[in-house]
Amino acid sequence: MKYPALLPFADILPELDRFDAIIDARSPSEFAEDHIPGAINCPVLDDAERARIGTLYKQTNPFEAKKIGATLVARNIAAHIEAQFLDKPRDWKPLIYCWRGGNRSGAMALIFAKIGWPARQLDGGYKDYRRHVSIALGELAEKFSFKVVCGTTGSGKSRLLQTLAAQGAQVLDLEQLAAHRGSVLGNLPSEPQPSQKMFESRIWDTLRRFDTAKPVFVESESKKVGNLRVPDALMERMRASPCIAVTISVANRVQLLMEDYAHFVVNPTSLNTQLDCLVQLHGRETIARWHGMADAGQMETLVAELLEKHYDPAYLRSIGRNFVQYDKALTLTLEQITPTAFADAARRLHTG
Repeated sequence: MKYPALLPFADILPELDRFDAIIDARSPSEFAEDHIPGAINCPVLDDAERARIGTLYKQTNPFEAKKIGATLVARNIAAHIEAQFLDKPRDWKPLIYCWRGGNRSGAMALIFAKIGWPARQLDGGYKDYRRHVSIALGELAEKFSFKVVCGTTGSGKSRLLQTLAAQGAQVLDLEQLAAHRGSVLGNLPSEPQPSQKMFESRIWDTLRRFDTAKPVFVESESKKVGNLRVPDALMERMRASPCIAVTISVANRVQLLMEDYAHFVVNPTSLNTQLDCLVQLHGRETIARWHGMADAGQMETLVAELLEKHYDPAYLRSIGRNFVQYDKALTLTLEQITPTAFADAARRLHTG
């Protein structure tokens, strides 16, 4: 009997994208916090089962815990094979991991190998993967040349990045990876933010696929995108990089923001809840007036005032201080905000 190869993540990484499946054998809550990008969750113990076995192990004895655990693990692995893997051919090659590369992934890998599939098991499990990501993020940040897209709120930075990506440029869209638009109003109503660990996994997975000989376009984010922190090494590299200053008219900025934040237009109550976060900066009287504008449907007027009173002053105070090459930024003026205008602007940056 040939047992599954037990390999550290550094050895697996070169062939990571060639596995037919990456199987995370941990519980659903562990998987939800973070996992190897592209992995599917096939828990050999669910959260309740894992807690039950842990309690037995501590309060009764390890032998009794292992007996009960074995029955649950065998039953769950059988269910996963029957539900998802019966149609897989003999040469189907999965990578299997759990928390530390121990019993959970080992049990699944052994059964898969007994069937005849050339399974691989991650030595050190998720912990080894996580250690690699933490180190690699700093190393990757140093390998790339970044071009930082700057501009006041509503100047179309995200649309420009999306257009650049569609044209084949290398784009690290931190707001997309963080599921947040980067301001006090930036929560996405349909998508919660990932955990800090998953955010870092997404950054790592994006950067590792890029060509270090080509520039990476990124937005001039602050240290935090919503509740998530941009890794320090990446933040330092971005702040020292050349800048592109995007400028458009206030009217066009208001229009873009009305489109991007349409969920607030149809639900002013949720907008007012977010505006309450600005009480310390602007006082209760101003916030109450803004509440009234939102409730009255005066959204364009409210957006224009938020830009003038809150967003623009904050941007002007911070951009030159935090991005040291901003005073030498390439100016990119958008006269229109049509898809064609963004495509032309992106093409100039991408091919220039």
